Amino acid sequence: MTAPSAVAAAHSPAERADRGRTARARAPRSGHGLFDPGPDRFDPVDVLTRQSAARVPELVPIRYGRMLESPFRFYRGAAAIMAADLAALPRTGLEVQLCGDAHLLNFRLLASPERHLVFDINDFDETFPGPFEWDVKRLAASLVIAGRANGFPTRQQNKAVTTCVRAYRTRMRRFAGMRTLDVWYAQDDVDRMRDLLASSGDPSVRQRAERAAAKARTRTYLQAVDRLTRVTPEGRRIAPDPPLITPLRDLLADAPDRREETDLHAIVESYTDTLSSERRHLLRRYRIADTARKVVGVGSVGTRCWILLLLGRDDDDPLLLQAKEAQESVLAPYTDGERFDNQGRRVVTGQRLIQTSSDIFLGWTRVLGLDGRQRDFYVRQLRDWKGIARPETMDPRTLALFGGWCGSSLARAHARSGDPVAISAYLGGGDRFDRALPAFAQAYADRNERDFEKLGAAVRAGRLTAESL
Repeated sequence: MTAPSAVAAAHSPAERADRGRTARARAPRSGHGLFDPGPDRFDPVDVLTRQSAARVPELVPIRYGRMLESPFRFYRGAAAIMAADLAALPRTGLEVQLCGDAHLLNFRLLASPERHLVFDINDFDETFPGPFEWDVKRLAASLVIAGRANGFPTRQQNKAVTTCVRAYRTRMRRFAGMRTLDVWYAQDDVDRMRDLLASSGDPSVRQRAERAAAKARTRTYLQAVDRLTRVTPEGRRIAPDPPLITPLRDLLADAPDRREETDLHAIVESYTDTLSSERRHLLRRYRIADTARKVVGVGSVGTRCWILLLLGRDDDDPLLLQAKEAQESVLAPYTDGERFDNQGRRVVTGQRLIQTSSDIFLGWTRVLGLDGRQRDFYVRQLRDWKGIARPETMDPRTLALFGGWCGSSLARAHARSGDPVAISAYLGGGDRFDRALPAFAQAYADRNERDFEKLGAAVRAGRLTAESL
């Protein structure tokens, strides 16, 4: 596969636009509305069980329990299922660095290193090069699934999708006419979000967004420290909440050989080599005080995830890092993207390509696990100014508005790593692509509901075990 940046650099704008228009023969824009895998489609439960084989066995039932809470929760954990479905469809060949799991809850408010509030993608576990439309389709289907959960009629679900896809297309068109550095520096900060809100003409939506931004600023690392740690006679330590939070000292209570504890404490030293020199200097002002295994998310449940409590001057000078296991992307079997010798590096490289402002402590490492196997991890701060959407509280207008933000933000992410000229030329100035996506999103939401039922049936039949926590 030729890197998208190399394609852009080697050809004139006219040639790049022609490449985009030529892609319509491989994957007609109206054809993106089709999804009918037929009776020979794979068993979705088999996909999930294959993933679970490499995860912590005692945590896998929690994953299934969370996925069975609702079709939307199932969808969040089913990126591998959708990757296999998307791979069977015609593809444009217009490659970008995909998020790989671009559902609406993976877009949120975040703090930039300069302490500005920005709106961006926040999950890169599955990031990998691939055709741009895969991310767009996963985002579109998530809007329909969220709309169904709220009881919205089909017309309003479809409006959220078309608003999202139109925002993607129109912003990509603007990027196609911009200088390369201007595309790279583009950012969805609070000022831009205020402008978009002002154009909505709805004061209540504007006020709600301002409250969300204010709340995000309160979700600092210190709030996470207060919730997850306590001061003991030995100093500040992570508070147990098994099985969701289990300190390493408890996991190793009966282990005569505590080599693993030494290896996990060495995670900071090994990962600092992936940071820039000034950030290595900053991190070395801290010492590691405690470590715990944490259950996170829905699709990630069962992968190894560690909280690292570091202290600077004293117990009131804390830093919480999260070291999360990075396994092969669910997209990797279906594309020709670059292979990395460390999956944590893959995640970090993808995140730095996609995000405009990444966490200052973002890096990767390899650690000897409790089972004696080497495992790849990426590391970042546990929480810093994160504002998370709550689709269950949205009315149809708000869902469509939020979908537009997500679509616009996704276009910015794709324009950084792909060729905005070719993608824009493929999409064109009309709404053919916009009108096709609701049909796909509805068909995939139907399939997602059937897959959700299949997981439930597998649990009821005793094929799998689910646990609600």
